[in-house]
Amino acid sequence: MTPDPTVSPPVAATRPHVATWHGETLSDPWAWLRDPGYPEVTDADVLGHLEAENAYFDANMAPVAALRDTILDELKGRVQQDDASVPVKNGGHEYWWRFEPGDQYRTWLRRALPDGADAVLLSEPLLAAGKDYFRLAGTAISPNGRLLAYAFDDNGAERFRLVVRDLATGAETIVTDKSVGVPVWTADSAALAWMEVNDNWRRIRVRLHRLGDTEGDATLYEETEDKGFGVSVGQSQDRRWLIIATSDHSSSEIRLVPTADPLAPPLLVARRRPGITYDVDVRGETLFIRTNDTHPNFRIVTADIASPGDWHELIAPSDRDYIRGHTAFASYLAISARHDGLDQVRLRFDDGRETAVAFPESSYSAGIGTNLEPDAPLLRLGYASMVTPQTVYDYDVAAGTLITRKVQQVPSGYDASQYATERLMITARDGTRVPVSIVYKKGYPRDGSGKLHLYGYGAYGIAIPPSFSANRLSLLDRGLAYAIAHIRGGDDMGYQWYLDGKLDKRTNAFTDFVDLGRGLAALGWSREGQISASGGSAGGELMGVVLNTDPGLWRAVVADVPFVDVLNTMLDDTLPLTPGEWPEWGNPIEDRAAFELIRSYSPYDNVAAKAYPPLLITGGLNDPRVTYWEPAKWAARLRATKTDDNLLLLKINMGAGHGGKSGRWNSLHDVAEAYAFVLTQVT
Repeated sequence: MTPDPTVSPPVAATRPHVATWHGETLSDPWAWLRDPGYPEVTDADVLGHLEAENAYFDANMAPVAALRDTILDELKGRVQQDDASVPVKNGGHEYWWRFEPGDQYRTWLRRALPDGADAVLLSEPLLAAGKDYFRLAGTAISPNGRLLAYAFDDNGAERFRLVVRDLATGAETIVTDKSVGVPVWTADSAALAWMEVNDNWRRIRVRLHRLGDTEGDATLYEETEDKGFGVSVGQSQDRRWLIIATSDHSSSEIRLVPTADPLAPPLLVARRRPGITYDVDVRGETLFIRTNDTHPNFRIVTADIASPGDWHELIAPSDRDYIRGHTAFASYLAISARHDGLDQVRLRFDDGRETAVAFPESSYSAGIGTNLEPDAPLLRLGYASMVTPQTVYDYDVAAGTLITRKVQQVPSGYDASQYATERLMITARDGTRVPVSIVYKKGYPRDGSGKLHLYGYGAYGIAIPPSFSANRLSLLDRGLAYAIAHIRGGDDMGYQWYLDGKLDKRTNAFTDFVDLGRGLAALGWSREGQISASGGSAGGELMGVVLNTDPGLWRAVVADVPFVDVLNTMLDDTLPLTPGEWPEWGNPIEDRAAFELIRSYSPYDNVAAKAYPPLLITGGLNDPRVTYWEPAKWAARLRATKTDDNLLLLKINMGAGHGGKSGRWNSLHDVAEAYAFVLTQVT
């Protein structure tokens, strides 16, 4: 696919805009694309330019509409129309969701045990009717089982309306339009704790809403010490404690409040310390604390609730075992971990015995699923590999065996024997061995003639697991191999792996991705210049950097909601996320070295007069995480600067946010477009 010669690409006007930092002048001639009234976007020039970009996108995608529609039909054909989750027991009921055939959204249900009738708790299709966008944050059932709290967003701005429904009468009460996350009920079912966001979309308070109280919600905790910290509220597994956390990307501080007495003075577990993070669960009078205070891969300590700062080591840290999470069930401690980068679930009993759940493949993704009760004699787990569909297991703790509860169905057909997966280690330029997971259809050539797609993220300590994607089959069946780059910046190989890809080591993530591309080409998986690539959000930043540094390595690139205006965003502390992002990227306002480093790689600031490969960029008008003007400005600068005539497309979802379109069918349309773009460039 080449640019439609009958349609001219949009040209964004340039308007002088300069700023001086650390004695350096920054010129940003497309700064005007940020509507001064944001988060409201009403400026006619801004909207006109975005609409022109979308029209240009539509015109150039029109010739591949048949391919897109074919792929979309394939994607839909792999989705089970009447899909449902495995029920989860909670008190006297079990709870689950299901999709009715044709529905975009879930219906939530429960039944009384042992043999009650199915009862609808919440219909997302009804809530979403007539809306272009809908997203349910989550649901919470009151301890007495009579009330349902739920929160939803209907424009993608991630400011959720929190509602309480009386399940007997259907009567509803709107609590707030400024919540995030899932609320937590108090023990008496008379109040719920919820997280409040301010006008800058910062999680600043935990509030307590008492049903029927008209005097306003009490503040359980407000973050006033550090504007980069955000608050959250959760619940201990035994339901006795509200867990109120405040944290940024490198430090945390936790307070406990009894669910039976939510206005009691909070119990501080440990004061925040730079670079030290911890989380807590509770069993009886014992705190179980996961912390990186002595080792980057974390250890688990215990403390008496009467002396929360007196820590005693229960599980020592290890260079090879990365402790990722823990849950204090009544009869054992469940631990999520990775051993040499491979997921593990371990159980530790009070007598010191420890057992690891044995999974059936040598490379896979696994973790603890939803377990709602204080104990779990049958521990709900999730499992998949790049060739094995998503599987729900119950692990029988007493017997030490896995019970299969559900295997993802692919209605149009899937034969795992036709596909293969490998995990390779490739040496990066600094000598570090970096893993990459690959899936392909058997018979894929290894002589350099193959078409390879490389996906990456590499930030915030978020690992990209080697798991199954039914969507991906549309690429594999057309001859592509699909690789996941487990680069530094994620925590794929441990917490130090994350630390080695952030702040002053951020460029390791970028060079790892390039070195994996070159390494795979050297091994015959493809050749340089024939590799397509994609990433979103911070992975979109990754795409922007590697396009600037090594444009000739890539055949085509998709950058979804890309964080590409890094320097300007980190210099603007009025933006929703900026202060909380400084521990990840650095604070260029106060630190000249951070300013210079970010300026050296920020994709928008490093666009140069050279040839770039075909590029598809997406954004969301209501996105509070990567604001719409970042991809818009980047596209404008690329159009004005690059020397090639390769296709450059920008699509802004005008009624969506960071995740693109909502609904299980609508979201597939975006996937089909991206796949059609890639396929027309590499074939």
